[in-house]
Amino acid sequence: MLLAFDDCVLDLDRRELLRAEQVVPTAPQVFDLLAYLAQHRERVVNKDELIEAIWTGRIVSESTLASHINAVRKAVGDSGQEQRVIRTVARKGFRFAAEARALAAADGAAAPAPAAAPPVHAAPALPSRPSIAVLPFVNLSGDEAQSYLADGVVEDIIAALSQHRWLFVVARNSSFTYKGRVVDIKQVGQELGVRYVLEGSWRTAKDRVRITGQLIDATTGAHHWAGRFEGVLDDIFELQDQITESVIGAVAPELERAEIERARHKPTDSLDAYDYYLRGVAELHQASKETSERALQFLHKAIAIDPEFASAYAMAAWCHSWRKANGWMADTAQEMAEGVRLARRAMELDKADAVALTRAGHAIGYLAGDIQGGIDLLDKALMLNPNLAGARLLGGFLRLWQGETGTAIEHFTRAMRLSPLDPELYRMQAGMSVGHLFEGRFDIAASWAEKAFRDFPDFLLAVAIIAASHAHAGRMEEAQRAMRHMRLLDPALRLSGIADWLPIRRPEHLATFVDGLRKAGLPA
Repeated sequence: MLLAFDDCVLDLDRRELLRAEQVVPTAPQVFDLLAYLAQHRERVVNKDELIEAIWTGRIVSESTLASHINAVRKAVGDSGQEQRVIRTVARKGFRFAAEARALAAADGAAAPAPAAAPPVHAAPALPSRPSIAVLPFVNLSGDEAQSYLADGVVEDIIAALSQHRWLFVVARNSSFTYKGRVVDIKQVGQELGVRYVLEGSWRTAKDRVRITGQLIDATTGAHHWAGRFEGVLDDIFELQDQITESVIGAVAPELERAEIERARHKPTDSLDAYDYYLRGVAELHQASKETSERALQFLHKAIAIDPEFASAYAMAAWCHSWRKANGWMADTAQEMAEGVRLARRAMELDKADAVALTRAGHAIGYLAGDIQGGIDLLDKALMLNPNLAGARLLGGFLRLWQGETGTAIEHFTRAMRLSPLDPELYRMQAGMSVGHLFEGRFDIAASWAEKAFRDFPDFLLAVAIIAASHAHAGRMEEAQRAMRHMRLLDPALRLSGIADWLPIRRPEHLATFVDGLRKAGLPA
């Protein structure tokens, strides 16, 4: 059966679309979508019906459907502005709007012979580190002039992701070759040699813009994350910065979680240095004494396989910091020296790795007592990657001990905004509680510490802040309850040892903390 409309002929039997007597290459689902709308041109077809007919009821995102509609329009010479052939009916669906007539087979122009198939190129191998491509966002606004805004956001996201050195990010010129095309995510992954693909859509209404995005594993088709972000178009550059920050804050931790899960399911005999590193990070996220010991084992295995893996040295150094903070060190002097050694080795290996700078910088500040030196390293990490929540978190703690409470609170606030679902969120909350305690805001301090406690009940610092802040506020029952738990976590801790436990530089801050713990019942 042949259907003629505009300058097109749709051959339903041969599954071909001719435009100006030339075959228009169309993906199978794009052809099916055009054919279905043409065959039901007497009415509006709703989205659910299209999804059922073309995708047999599978879950399909709105951006996927929109990109296919755009591809249909492009194939027949239509556009979202003109809508001569495919018309969008608001809140209802789509309608084939062109005048179509059936042709006898003899009336239709003979289809030209198919062009020779393009040469097949070998797909690039997946890199050893996590790899991602960010595809151009689909413009759903109906205004082609908005495309440059959407493209600007995608370019900013690509640039921001590229600042994460543990990520392999496909360059903009490669990912933008897919603009305006209906793509199969698995095919994109194979053609670009990436494991993950970030796709999305852009929609405006009056002065507001909404962006949706989803992170997909191109090797399996599994969805790892989906999110939506909104803003006002009054300052487009500020809006682009806000959206980029929000997307990076959501996607980077999700990529790490996906990679950790992949490493967990990988056979032990095929683990490489990065897999061992990921397993170590996963153990650290579990936040117990036993998992910190396992984390060190995994990180040292990573170092043994790759002796120049700076981030593995730095994360192992920070693991010793975490063990000191919670009173888990078996030999304090030996572990502190080892942590400092690992941190300095990380810096010798790579002074341009933001992750290594972050973890090693904190270890140098906390374990070696060089707080200003640690702050300098963390500030450099933020210069390399302003969207690194971990650098804000650990830089905030060093500034607390230095006495810069206002700046520290700003760091923790920014870290939580950058990564609101971060596995280290409870550490950010604990940092907020310390800052408010030092400033004498005891109710706020207790509130933040209790949030951290709910996520990690054995966090020694959070329990200590709960005890001290409630004691200062005169809530002795709550303070003493927290103190009993604190004594169980670290029976050896005394008031005289607080300065060795936490390097609090300003005497008034140390006095506030010690006085609160004294009131709560910690022995001298």
